[in-house]
Amino acid sequence: MIGLNYELEQREAAGDPVRIGLIGSGQMGTDVVATTKMMKGVRVVVTADIDIERAISAYKIAQIEDEVVVAETPDQADAAVAAGKRVAVRDYRIVTDMKTVQVMLEATGVPEIGTRAALRSARSGQDLAMMNVETDITVGPILHWYAQKKGVLYALAAGDEPAACKELYDLAVSMGFTIVAAGKGKNNPLDRHASPADPAVQKEAARRGLSPNMLIEFVDGSKTMIEMAAVSNATGLIPDVRGMHGPTTDRDHLHQTFALKEDGGVLNRMGVVDYGIGRVAPGVFLIVRTDHPRLREAMVLRDMGNGPYYTLFRPFHLCSIEVPLTCAMLGIRKKSNMAPLDRLVSEVFAVAKRDLNPGDTLDAIGGTTYYSLIDTYENAKAEGLLPIGLAKGAKVIRPVKMDTPITCADVEIQPSTVFSLRQLQEQWFEGNISEADLLQAVDSLATD
Repeated sequence: MIGLNYELEQREAAGDPVRIGLIGSGQMGTDVVATTKMMKGVRVVVTADIDIERAISAYKIAQIEDEVVVAETPDQADAAVAAGKRVAVRDYRIVTDMKTVQVMLEATGVPEIGTRAALRSARSGQDLAMMNVETDITVGPILHWYAQKKGVLYALAAGDEPAACKELYDLAVSMGFTIVAAGKGKNNPLDRHASPADPAVQKEAARRGLSPNMLIEFVDGSKTMIEMAAVSNATGLIPDVRGMHGPTTDRDHLHQTFALKEDGGVLNRMGVVDYGIGRVAPGVFLIVRTDHPRLREAMVLRDMGNGPYYTLFRPFHLCSIEVPLTCAMLGIRKKSNMAPLDRLVSEVFAVAKRDLNPGDTLDAIGGTTYYSLIDTYENAKAEGLLPIGLAKGAKVIRPVKMDTPITCADVEIQPSTVFSLRQLQEQWFEGNISEADLLQAVDSLATD
C-alpha cells in the first residue's frame, strides 16, 4: 500500500476515481461507503441490497449528499453514474452488468450470492474484491482462475484478519524468516453450541448492530475457522490439528505459546494457522523463526527477544474501513493484495450443533444446526465431510449425533450455482476436465 495515497490524490485531481459497485449494504458495506466519503480517488457509485431502503440509507449514513437514483436496469444505472448521481438497486445483477463499475465489491457473506456475483462480474470485465470469505474458502481457487481467464483480478479485501495476516506473511517471507504460525486473536468467548435464538444473543447483536446469525458465527468459532482457512489457502500453511489449538494466551507470550512442543509450545510442526483466545484480539500475528547467529544478535538489539521464535504483531485490523484500499489497488495498480492458490489447502466443514434427524434442514452459518471446524483439504475429502459453503438448505437423510462432523452422505445437497462450481472445481483439481471444457462450463454458470 506504500505510496497509494499519492496515486489516489492523482485520480481525484483528474476527476477519475476508481468506481466501486457494492453488493450487500449491511453493517460492513455501509462502513465501506462511509470510508470512501472521506477518501480521495475512490467512489462507491452503486449499492445493491434486497432491502432497497438499506441500499439507499448507506449513502445517507455516510453523509453523501449526491442525488441517489433507484435503477431497475444496468443501462439506467450507468446513465445515472455518468450524470454524477449515486445509484441504489435491489438486484445484484445490475451491479455486475454495469459498464461504469470498475471493481465489484461483494459484502454479503452468502456463498451462493458471492459465487454468482463473482462469476458474472468477471465475465463483465470487472475486477473482484471479495469481503465474502465464505465464498472464497469454498470456490476461491476456481473463481481466481476464472477471473484470470477473463483478464480481470481477484482479491480478498484488506482490513479483515485474513488479509492482515497475509501482509505479515509476505513481509516475513520476503526477509527470509521461517514461518512458524499465522494467527488471529478471537475476541468472543467460544461457545460451539451458541444459538441465534438465545434472547441474550439477540440483545447483544442489536447493541452491536449485527444480525444474531452474524454474531453467532463469531461466538461459535465458525468465523475464526473460515478466516484462517482463507489464510491457509492463500499461503499453504495448514492447521496443526483439526479445529486448530486455540490456546489462551496474550500478546507478550505468543512466541512461547505457538512454538514447537519440544520448545515448550503447543505445536507439532511449523508452518501452521491457528488462533489465540485472550488478550490478543483485535490483532493478528505471525510467529517466525531464524537460526542465523547474526540475525539472532540483531533481533536482540531490536528488542525482539533471544529467539529462536519471534512475534510479529499487528495490533489492529480495520475490517471494512481498509477495504477501499484493495479496490484502489485493483483499479489503479492492477494488483491483488491476496488471492487463493490454485488448490484448496484447508477445508471448513459442518459439525452438528445438536442431534440431527432425517427431515431436518441445515440453516446458514451462525445458525442452530451446525458449527464449523477446519482441517486439511485432504483429510476432509477423505472423510467426505460437508463444506460449510454447501451446507445451507441441505436436507438431513440420516441421523447425526451432536458434535459429530456432518458428511456429504448424511445430507441431500440442494442444487445451486456454488454447488455446481464446486463440482467443477473438484474435476479441475483431479485433472478430469480439459481447460476448454472447464471454461465453457463456468461461462455457462456465469450467465445464470
